[in-house]
Amino acid sequence: MSFLARAFGGGGAKQKQGPSPQEAIQRLRTTEEMLQKKSEHLEKKIDQELNIAKTNASKNKRSALNALKRKKRLEKQLQQIDGTLSTIEFQRQALENANTNTEVLNSMKYAANALKQAQQLDVDDVHDMMDDISEQHDVANEIANAISSPVGFGQDIDEDELNAELEELEQEELDERLLDVAGTAQLPSVPDTEVPVPAGRERKKVAVTDDDDMAELQAWAS
Repeated sequence: MSFLARAFGGGGAKQKQGPSPQEAIQRLRTTEEMLQKKSEHLEKKIDQELNIAKTNASKNKRSALNALKRKKRLEKQLQQIDGTLSTIEFQRQALENANTNTEVLNSMKYAANALKQAQQLDVDDVHDMMDDISEQHDVANEIANAISSPVGFGQDIDEDELNAELEELEQEELDERLLDVAGTAQLPSVPDTEVPVPAGRERKKVAVTDDDDMAELQAWAS
């Protein structure tokens, strides 16, 4: 197998799975901390070389110049480290944002799957089910109305005939009551002797007729 094939995973070899976003972010943070410590160390070295140059500026010019040269090299390294830190910080922030977006999308996808699982019914199926419920409700109302309305009881009876028959029964009851009163009533007795009449006047016999008896009876019954 060639070097390129081995380097890029050729020859059917299974490529190694890359690190997770969390692992990459942690790796970048570790690198940032290491570079920041190195930057602080370089700053101290630069200050030391600057002090050497100041001390030997008038005493030992060569030593002062060498200190300034070392200071320049250290400053160049410090500048490179600052640039590297800016690049790593930018990459870490971009990776953190991408990881956040991925987590948000995964959460939304999870919620969407849960919602889909909760709403398995099709809209048309829901409408059909509601129509069936409404139809069954109507059938139940018809059944209740049919049960509460008796069939074959009193449907062929004439109300006028019933009222006429009721009036006849009331009249018969009234007649019976009159007859009972007539049979049990005690009429005042009529004397058979003649009533004495004062002198000079004619004697008149009081006659009680049947019509008078009936009139008195009806007046008493009413």
